[in-house]
Amino acid sequence: MKFFLPGLLFAALWASASAATKFGVLSVDPLILAQMRFFIAGPLMLLVAHGIQRHALPNRLEFTRLTIFALLNTTIYLGAFVLALKQVSAGIGSLSTATNPLFITLISALWLRRPIRWYEGLGIALGMAGVLLATYPLLEGSYATLSGLLILLAGMVSISAATVYYARFTWQLPNLVINGWQVLIGGILLLPFTLLFANFENSHYDARFWGSVFWLIIPVSVIALQLWFYLVRQDAVQASLWLFLCPIFGFAYSSLLLDEPLTVYTFLGTALVLAGLYLGQREKFSKGKKTA
Repeated sequence: MKFFLPGLLFAALWASASAATKFGVLSVDPLILAQMRFFIAGPLMLLVAHGIQRHALPNRLEFTRLTIFALLNTTIYLGAFVLALKQVSAGIGSLSTATNPLFITLISALWLRRPIRWYEGLGIALGMAGVLLATYPLLEGSYATLSGLLILLAGMVSISAATVYYARFTWQLPNLVINGWQVLIGGILLLPFTLLFANFENSHYDARFWGSVFWLIIPVSVIALQLWFYLVRQDAVQASLWLFLCPIFGFAYSSLLLDEPLTVYTFLGTALVLAGLYLGQREKFSKGKKTA
């Protein structure tokens, strides 16, 4: 029970990001939603990190690494995510997020030039097949578009590359400093695209917009991430198991809150993704059992 409630709350909050984003883009241009989230969350985290906790500022090398990480992890990934959710259902957004470990496996294998193990390859294939299967009826019902799925795919590749890049270094900075600066830098890098391409005229800064921004910052970016760090500190292998619940919560939110359809394809596709995730993370789980 000690880890059950934090794990369950983490999965429920983390999966809610897609639904909250979906509500937000009903009021404003996706780029504006992302921009507001970055420019509020980043300075808030930095205020706590440097103003209250008195952590030192990053040095020049750390700023360079943070900028590359921010470009991949925040500017491209989250920018693509909010753009895609204008054209893709919230459930598919949550399901795609769950495939992140599979993309990390593929990119790290290519980066380190090592062969992909058979179970990793099978896990990646099952995960991609699951997303396609769950998406198929949504394409016919106008709940997803091919361009939206491609944008979502580009975002998943970007965040996976960011994770592999992040793991290359031994970071001396606290998590709050890293997150605060990468969110703020990511917002700064996104700003020229927002000013050039966002539709400001048809954006409405109503209660739905501000509710979405609040939810994405506090429950998702602050509470869910702190719960994740807590779970990882206790047991990284067990923590990763909670990611398996995210697609289930995601489809529940999309159906109950956004009236998006659930079909047999949804359940079969989700089952394939979960099977793929387990296969792709098989070595990690095996190591966890041996050390238990």
